[in-house]
Amino acid sequence: MDLASFNAQLIDFLDTSPTAYHAVAQMSERLRAAGFQALDETRTWVLEANRRYFVVRGGALIAFTYPADTAGGYLMLGAHTDSPHLKIKPNPTVHKEGITQLSVEPYGGLLINPWFDRDLSIAGNVQFLDEALRLQECLIDLKEPVATIASLAIHLDPNANKERSVNLQKEILPLLTCNPKFDLYDTLLAHIDPALHPKKILSHDLSLYDTQKARIIGFEREFIASSRLDNLLSCFVNLQSLLHVRPDQAVMMAALDHEEVGSASTSGAAGAFMEQVIMRIYPHSEERIRAMRRSLLLSCDNAHAVHPNFADKHESEHKPRIGGGVVIKHNANQRYATGTLGASLFKLALERADEPYQLYTNRSDMGCGSTIGPICATRLGVETLDVGLPTLGMHSIRELAGVRDAFGLWRTVLALADGRNA
Repeated sequence: MDLASFNAQLIDFLDTSPTAYHAVAQMSERLRAAGFQALDETRTWVLEANRRYFVVRGGALIAFTYPADTAGGYLMLGAHTDSPHLKIKPNPTVHKEGITQLSVEPYGGLLINPWFDRDLSIAGNVQFLDEALRLQECLIDLKEPVATIASLAIHLDPNANKERSVNLQKEILPLLTCNPKFDLYDTLLAHIDPALHPKKILSHDLSLYDTQKARIIGFEREFIASSRLDNLLSCFVNLQSLLHVRPDQAVMMAALDHEEVGSASTSGAAGAFMEQVIMRIYPHSEERIRAMRRSLLLSCDNAHAVHPNFADKHESEHKPRIGGGVVIKHNANQRYATGTLGASLFKLALERADEPYQLYTNRSDMGCGSTIGPICATRLGVETLDVGLPTLGMHSIRELAGVRDAFGLWRTVLALADGRNA
């Protein structure tokens, strides 16, 4: 696969994944097309050698090869499916001053100001009763722009360009319609497949998203601009890696949910999802412990690229730049899980792939983010390292990355898989 094909597929994946649920649905579709078999967690698993499998839990997915020999452990590719956004509250609508609005709250540490004056739509998961009073669920994506968060005119807020704070309870409610009788649930019912005979919506997990599509931009077409690059960019790289490894290579990808809010959920890294899948692959504890100590987890997330307008926000010797290659992330306090062995193995793979790399650690006088890496390392006892793709505008409604960096990470992961089998 060449760079142009890789990025064309990436853009399609970004545009069809407005929520974690949709990202998982897109990955499931691609895995099925490649011959992966879906597993049901509520049933007994009978795994057959040289088959490939995946399992879905909410907004998370784990997929893996199952070669005849798994004693050498797995190359594990970790990422997260969620991104900071505005989530719709359980009672979704508010009527004020002749306008029907949505009641929303921030999910994760999002940059809130870029959400104003955008063309927004609604997507997510709904649970409903059908006409036979059976509980069902489905994904919703309205696709069309149906909402916007209007800014207050500068004439009424003369200090807006000097000091702009936002009250998250009062000032971020999107405008929907001037119809005082509007009912969101009626609209959602109309978007459910009539063949499912929907009767009544019982609950939802819905979010707002920007309808602007992902684009390759820049005078020399070197940037990709999109919502949710953190962390669908890594999910796509890991998916493509799993789809291209050989049948005899033991590789697993874990696309986990709720990283942006701490990972503490049944489908997050701090939950038991990944651990339970591994227990079913290795049902005997002794075998499982040996395999985990022979495994390697590559925790893939975005990395803070140096911003030319704010270069002093970076440690002077650790300034990753967009287009400069994959970033290996270090932190003395284990906010990133990179150790010397993992870093060395990854650098050897970079050499085999002939790909550049960069090193990042945060300034000692500034806080550091974290990833699923330290959590998975703690739960699984697996050698782990954190890598990332340099990104600007992280946690904004629209982020910016390089067109070459993700492709380089994909080539490096394949070289890493080959090196483990050498």
